[in-house]
Amino acid sequence: MNGFPWESTIAILGLAIPVAAAAWEFALVGRKRLGYRIQMDTTAPDAAEAPHAGVLRQMQRDDASLRDPSFALLRIENSGWTLIDSDDYVSQGSAEVGIEVRFPGRQVVGMVVTEMSHDYLRRSFVNTPRDGVPAEAAPGLEVIDGRITLPKVALNRGNHYKVLAVLEREQEFTAPEFPDPVIVAGIKGGVHGGSIKKTASHVLASKPVMTFIAMLVLVAAAQSLTTFTRDEVRAAPLDCAKGTLVLSGSTAFAPVVREAAKQYEKTCPDARIPLTENSFKGSVAGLDSLAAAGRRAKQQGSAGLPDRLAFTDGVKSVRRPQLLPRPVALSLFTLVVNKDAGVQDLSLKQVREIYTGRVTNWRQVGGNDLPVQLVSRNPGSGTRSTLVQQVLGGKELMEVTEGDCVALDGSRPGRCEVGDTGTLLDAVAATPGALGHSEVGATLTRDDLQRVRIDGYAATLEGADDGAYPYWQTEYAYTYGEPPADSIAAGFLRYLANEVGKDILRAQGHRPCAELAKPLLCRPT
Repeated sequence: MNGFPWESTIAILGLAIPVAAAAWEFALVGRKRLGYRIQMDTTAPDAAEAPHAGVLRQMQRDDASLRDPSFALLRIENSGWTLIDSDDYVSQGSAEVGIEVRFPGRQVVGMVVTEMSHDYLRRSFVNTPRDGVPAEAAPGLEVIDGRITLPKVALNRGNHYKVLAVLEREQEFTAPEFPDPVIVAGIKGGVHGGSIKKTASHVLASKPVMTFIAMLVLVAAAQSLTTFTRDEVRAAPLDCAKGTLVLSGSTAFAPVVREAAKQYEKTCPDARIPLTENSFKGSVAGLDSLAAAGRRAKQQGSAGLPDRLAFTDGVKSVRRPQLLPRPVALSLFTLVVNKDAGVQDLSLKQVREIYTGRVTNWRQVGGNDLPVQLVSRNPGSGTRSTLVQQVLGGKELMEVTEGDCVALDGSRPGRCEVGDTGTLLDAVAATPGALGHSEVGATLTRDDLQRVRIDGYAATLEGADDGAYPYWQTEYAYTYGEPPADSIAAGFLRYLANEVGKDILRAQGHRPCAELAKPLLCRPT
């Protein structure tokens, strides 16, 4: 018995037990599971300090204010490991209804399906119009007697949709706080009797099981480390590299890169990413800077640059064979106009005629009687190149008439150029009749500007996907040669592709390439 390998046996058992527990929870118990989350339930008093709290208090129905109005956001999800088909639902009152939602003490004034994990789920909520009949809500999606009914939606693993409800207090309900919403649903062959269950962040397993697995994994990892790697030192996370990283390139993409750099430095204490106001001067300027640094490094005998990245709106020119691209995100751009111009929507033909100088007064396209003043980015800007290539059909802008945008006095049409997105937006806001172009995220907080639709389509990712909205571009990160896997440049690129990096991209209005059907192409579907 003294020669029995106890440590090895315990380590093996410690790994086998959580694997078996996970297989039981996921493959057997958790195969078919319907879940929900209450992601928001806010009353007007709860939101009293919010910037737009008055919207809740002023909501009306039939010319009368709602009684103690509130919002509730409900997420319905397939939290198991197998398909939930429409035939799996147990009917709730009628053949079309799969889920019923009640709000004790409150009645539903209105509701809308606000988000779907996949666009094909939309068919479950809206009947496709045909033979001149307009689209209408699908059977089962209703507000009946103050409650919500939802249809039997087929959900693949991980699919979800959200429902936003506007509520008001029932007259006879006087308690200070409302009870939790009640969600009633059932699926055939589901776990826990098939009833719908409230889920948390760990949607694939119950909290006790997750805790049990986590404890066993920790014990097993410690035992295995002691048994098999006593003398080995644990390596640092792959994405965290030491050194200083130099970033340059697109001013439109700069807010994303700045935020990612700040978070990366917090995560990796040995990394330094110094950024100044002059770090981002445009896509072409960034490529020029990277290429020059690469040539200097080559003269010193280095094959590549492990500490530099340049970000561009669109691809490089063919004259830079040493620069290697990595698609990062799909970005949207928009036209912005001074509100005095009096326009919100322009046809693609009108946009082209304005930028080529054929339309010189906003009155010619239905706006106010003001000369058109074009505020553009300097040559080398990816935002401008995308405008020329994808909106103007390859036709260049009219000639510059003023070296300084301040000289656009409004007495006659004109055009000026600026070096960055922020300066452009400020110039458009300050110049009556001005029109400019910008990355969408930079305009979201500008109430002094009007974003312009093109052929009736706003700058949305859905519009780009459908081919209706033309002003978009792929954002690339460029390296000089192939950086080593353990370099800070490679680590930062991996960081942009992980969950934290993708959250930063989404927050700025971009779509991570990893979420598209063809990540390497990173183009609308």
